[in-house]
Amino acid sequence: MGKATNITWHETSITKSDRRIQNGHGSCTLWFTGLSGSGKSTIANAVSHELYRMGINEYVLDGDNIRHGLNKDLGFSEDDRTENIRRIGEVAKLFVDSGKIVTTAFISPFRSDRDGVRTLFEAGEFIEVYVSCPLEECERRDPKQLYEKARRGEIKDFTGIDSPYEAPEQPEITIQSYKVSVAEAVEQVLNYLRGQNII
Repeated sequence: MGKATNITWHETSITKSDRRIQNGHGSCTLWFTGLSGSGKSTIANAVSHELYRMGINEYVLDGDNIRHGLNKDLGFSEDDRTENIRRIGEVAKLFVDSGKIVTTAFISPFRSDRDGVRTLFEAGEFIEVYVSCPLEECERRDPKQLYEKARRGEIKDFTGIDSPYEAPEQPEITIQSYKVSVAEAVEQVLNYLRGQNII
């Protein structure tokens, strides 16, 4: 497929600032990254639930859910993973423009891909949340039996087994999910958002 040509950006009459004022809070992307089984989706959804309870406009973009629709044409090769993250970054940017706090839960194993997404946002809008958990603990949890399948060779290019995971070097938030409860992790994220005057 060729790239689109003869297109022009159309400025909207309602701005991101307008929506933030109407909502009474800021907007940003909370980009949860970490190994499969580290607790990304669990914590991201718990954060989203608490924001909703507080009356804050929020939405969750989950890796598996996105692959059922928008990214169902992508596999797990390095190129497909990069495209997967690129698309999600663009979608997340739209949510931030709409005035929402969007939480994303993606392994997003490559540092360069996450850094590329960061460039889409204005300063302070992209909040990298590293859900740190040792591989051994993730394998012990193995909620989807993915590690077990990868060890048997049934899944190729699986992050942490035969494909690398590049941990963030300077994430805004690091959650050691093997040491803290989900409730404590949620409070850690909310405290950061309060400290940045986003909520």
